[in-house]
Amino acid sequence: MTAFQLDPSRIAHQFGRAAGTYEKHDVLQREVQSLLLDRLDFYLQTPQRVVDIGAGTGRGSALLKQRYPKAEVIAIDLALPMLRAAKKHSSWRKPFLRVCAEATALPLADHSVDVLHSNLCFQWVDTLPPLFAECVRVLKPGGMLVFSSFGPDTLKELRAAWAEADQQAHVSRFLDMHDVGDAVLAAGLRDPVLDVCRYTLTYSEPRKLLQDLQGLGATNADRARERGLTGKARYQRMLEAYESMRLDGHIPATWEVVTAHAWGPPQGQARRGAGGVEIASFSVDSLRGSRR
Repeated sequence: MTAFQLDPSRIAHQFGRAAGTYEKHDVLQREVQSLLLDRLDFYLQTPQRVVDIGAGTGRGSALLKQRYPKAEVIAIDLALPMLRAAKKHSSWRKPFLRVCAEATALPLADHSVDVLHSNLCFQWVDTLPPLFAECVRVLKPGGMLVFSSFGPDTLKELRAAWAEADQQAHVSRFLDMHDVGDAVLAAGLRDPVLDVCRYTLTYSEPRKLLQDLQGLGATNADRARERGLTGKARYQRMLEAYESMRLDGHIPATWEVVTAHAWGPPQGQARRGAGGVEIASFSVDSLRGSRR
């Protein structure tokens, strides 16, 4: 599996800066959110705790609270300004908690979450094994993980346009569905179901797409990105290259979206560790009294 080197401080900064503009540009995020809510139809229990990882401005958290009004809903995000913006979606009648934390270090007790939800956040975690290990740790046995992420064809037109201008990395890279599925299985999550959808958003000019990305905070966070300002000449070459891709009078932008769900494993189920070693874990309480 390719290990992308993302810059967490850059990610927190860029999404924090976009907290005030995010909801002006999140049309795709809302569409994908509806797909995740549909997947929750497979969860037939009444959850006590629902956690939204990468909650952003809290639209998804509010929808989860609306769906599960008796559950404790917790919105978790790395960017504190996003959580501050999410307050407007947390009403006194249907409140949700807001916690600033990383997806790979959730401030939650083991096996304490019934539904773990994440909409277009996991692509900002550069190594999947610790991410899904953390999901397994906090999920109750039989609890549901439902998430979405971007695939490698996302923004392929913009990536190709920049390639005409220089050899630097200007667009973040994303993992293939098969890599995501392998990581889910390796962590021990059960019965994963993954699907891929491709969306094409259109713009009047390339600059409009760049404005959307800036407004969302979804700019390049690879450590390999070029530091400093991009020269005007290279920027203009990129725009000209993108213009050559115009179809039916519009500038296309492809978004490859992976949606998935899986289930928390029973206590003690073996999972693959480093080197392919099978690891099984049990709580101390489950072992007490078993020896004579």
